Amino acid sequence: MTNPNPESGSPDKEPATEAQAAQTAAGGAGRAATMAAPKRPEPEGRPSLGRLFLDNLWAANTVTVTVLALVLAMIVGAILIIVSDPEVLATYSYITAQPTDALNASWTVVSEAYANLFKGAVFDPETFSGWLNGDNGWQAVLGPISETLTYTAPLVFTGLSVALAFRGGLFNIGAQGQATIGVILAALAGFLLPLPPVLHLLVALLAGAVGGAIWGFIPGILKARTGAHEVINTIMLNYIAVYFLSWIIVQNGVQNPDRSDAISKPVESSAQLPRLLGDNLRVHAGILLAVLATWFVAWLLNRSTLGFELRAVGANPDAARTAGISVTRTYVLIMVIAGLLAGLGGSQMVLGSTANALTPLVVAQIGFDGILVALLGRVKPWGVLLAALLFGALQAGGNRMQSYSGISLELVTVLQALIVIFIAAPALVKAIFQLRAARAARLQTSLAKGW
Repeated sequence: MTNPNPESGSPDKEPATEAQAAQTAAGGAGRAATMAAPKRPEPEGRPSLGRLFLDNLWAANTVTVTVLALVLAMIVGAILIIVSDPEVLATYSYITAQPTDALNASWTVVSEAYANLFKGAVFDPETFSGWLNGDNGWQAVLGPISETLTYTAPLVFTGLSVALAFRGGLFNIGAQGQATIGVILAALAGFLLPLPPVLHLLVALLAGAVGGAIWGFIPGILKARTGAHEVINTIMLNYIAVYFLSWIIVQNGVQNPDRSDAISKPVESSAQLPRLLGDNLRVHAGILLAVLATWFVAWLLNRSTLGFELRAVGANPDAARTAGISVTRTYVLIMVIAGLLAGLGGSQMVLGSTANALTPLVVAQIGFDGILVALLGRVKPWGVLLAALLFGALQAGGNRMQSYSGISLELVTVLQALIVIFIAAPALVKAIFQLRAARAARLQTSLAKGW
């Protein structure tokens, strides 16, 4: 049977209309245009907290550099421990024959030393198990923390003293002298003034603060009025304070009449800082004052008008002067407040549990250690508190490390110096660990907008 409509094609299909053909052609052209056009990128969402952590974990940010600086210091310290042990060095004479002897001996001496460092500064598992078994009391468990906080308290004050001056563009290297004058006046008020308990303590603390403030005012006014460099002035004042301490100890009315050596009368118990965990543990209320002082300095720098002027003068004195800020007044106030803080730190050395009388070495090196603490804390108040806590832990743990492992206490000083060196040279840490550039801008933007 022939197709009745030869132009229509197959008899089973209806002829396509012009509208359908046009629609098909338009659809094909649209698909072709869609395939040819570039895809529009989807808006990127905010990164999650975990993603930001991973992105910044191996980046050259402040936290990573600080932690890796500690690691480097511990590695170098381990090498020094090995080198200083003759028995361990002897095993290296035949290391090619029996390398395990040298490795085992090195691991034993280093692990034992660092374990004792941790036990003396933070926690000793043996005392905890002894407390559970009834062999010792809870005081022994908190003993390491008590010692760490005892060493930390004065370092917080001297570290804040140096950091505050740094933020104002001054290098207060005289925290040692300011702490020395502070401890002298605090001790004199502690055993010469017959006052009731609470008032006696307040007066002794105030005397120490005033002594440090006076010793800070001198280089401050010299810097402001004459332009004399504060480093030279504070170094000279350090010597004057040390020799003044040695002189005043042996004076009548100050020297202990029952002693022939250079030591003063003991401070009355009414002027002593109360101990926080009982008489058997040395931690005292000075650590609470240190936290309060840290908060005050943070508020002063970031929330007050004086803090703004201080930071402006530290950034650019000429621009600050042009803006109407009295640079002379600011320099004096910076050094007075810095001296006050250092004087409070020095007073804790004789009003706390470290000592109760003046001796030529009563201040130790808390003023010079305060410089290291300020640098380690990036001259920021709360960073100074954490750095002082680290240095206090090293000091407390170093005592146990020396007693139980036979490691010299000077090694702790070497560790402190190494930590500061590596933190002060972030480029070296970045090069050693191949850190990539920190994504600080992205992180700050995310923090500003929220997670």
